[in-house]
Amino acid sequence: MTESTASPHTAQSATHRTPPGGTAGAAPGEAPRRRSEGTRDAILVAARERFAADGYERATIRAIAKDARIDPSMVMRYYGSKEGLFLAAITVDLRLPDLGALPRGHVGEVLVSHLFRLWEGGEVFTAMLRVATAGPAGAERMHETFRDQLLPEMRKACPDPEQAHTRAALVASQLLGFALTRYVLRLPEAVELTREEVVAWLGPTVQRYLTAPSP
Repeated sequence: MTESTASPHTAQSATHRTPPGGTAGAAPGEAPRRRSEGTRDAILVAARERFAADGYERATIRAIAKDARIDPSMVMRYYGSKEGLFLAAITVDLRLPDLGALPRGHVGEVLVSHLFRLWEGGEVFTAMLRVATAGPAGAERMHETFRDQLLPEMRKACPDPEQAHTRAALVASQLLGFALTRYVLRLPEAVELTREEVVAWLGPTVQRYLTAPSP
């Protein structure tokens, strides 16, 4: 019986019952949205694991769907293609601070501190690292992320903009190397470092790469 045809008593009682698939008091469409978001999240988690394990070429929509315990058609419905799913699964917004607006002597410390909070805040960056080491597609995606997001900030911070590519590569080697040892390889000595220790060790090195005169 729908609300429009129910008696006032029936309608009033219905407000105290949980609608099918939802929760009491949920707004119309709220439960389906939650289910949709849950499905998307499950697909992305399964995709990151599968791309990291098999690489882009060998990973299949069918295997990802099986890992997520859904029908393969649902993966295609949400992401359209394996390429679309791949891009969604390992897209990372570094949300970098404006290095050009910072005091020159603090850019290394600020950058390391910012990225440490990003790394500790979720699994997406770790998954991206794992995918990047699994094959050329993941590596290319990592290249794009640093080219499009890190390099522009390097140009603001370094004394010679023509050296921005070289300095960005050195910064990336330091930051990605540490992230790989802490979050993927999980070397105990790297895992045990506190945020303060990470910033104290890495900050001066990144600062040198960014601002020191060319050797």
